[in-house]
Amino acid sequence: MQEFLRNVLSGIGIMDAVDILIVAFLVYKILGFIRETRAEQLIKGLLVLVIATVLSDFFKLHTLNWLLRGVMTLGVVAIVVVFQPELRRGLEFLGRTKLVKPGFGQMDKDKAKHIIAEFIRAIGNFSKDRTGALIVLERGTALNDMTESGTIIDAEISAELLGNLFYEGSPLHDGAVIIRGDRVFAAGCVLPLSQSRTIGKELGTRHRAGIGITEHSDALTVIVSEETGIISMAIDGKLSRFLDTKTVEKKLLDLYLKNGSIKEKSSLLSDLFGKVRRKNDGKK
Repeated sequence: MQEFLRNVLSGIGIMDAVDILIVAFLVYKILGFIRETRAEQLIKGLLVLVIATVLSDFFKLHTLNWLLRGVMTLGVVAIVVVFQPELRRGLEFLGRTKLVKPGFGQMDKDKAKHIIAEFIRAIGNFSKDRTGALIVLERGTALNDMTESGTIIDAEISAELLGNLFYEGSPLHDGAVIIRGDRVFAAGCVLPLSQSRTIGKELGTRHRAGIGITEHSDALTVIVSEETGIISMAIDGKLSRFLDTKTVEKKLLDLYLKNGSIKEKSSLLSDLFGKVRRKNDGKK
């Protein structure tokens, strides 16, 4: 056994090890991508079909094996149709660009804090008055197809503006507001509804729309229930409920300012190295 292992290991080069690590990483990322989604259940069904096909061939069940092989052949086309949302989301993740305006992490820290404070003030008012609201914060994936379904606003973010947009008498209050960078870009937007069966039956269209857009993009949504005033947040198709304004503020600060803090540290290091370099040049 030791001799066998020695022969196997001696035949593995550096590039072979790199190749194995890359494949293992890709498999890990794919499994993480489909975990806790509809794709997970579909893949389990496909594995059952594959195992049944192998067993039918082993036990010489020719009719069953012929039928299963036919199903597997058609399954290649069916996978593209059934997994269309997951495939689209994966390709969008791979091809994500920075064509949209920078998020709060790339803008001035004080300005980002001011914008988040306006969000929190508006969300707190919505929760207190039980005003239904659905706010989408665009990140890496552009939501142009969603903004086209609404009305372009392109105005500075303020609690008063958000309050007017979601006021029950407003013609845009039933749709979603999409935030792009530091601007309220569009309002009254129509979003795709989530088809997940894990969503509670007590949640209505607003929550399904808030979750649905995060299943199709990397956007973050803040939802306020019109019936109860409960604040929720959705990201990557997962919903967090019963949040208070402090929790929402912390999540937004963690999400949009951590890049800014990294940039500040990089800037401080650059300044430090610059001073050391100038000092050494002066000694020469």
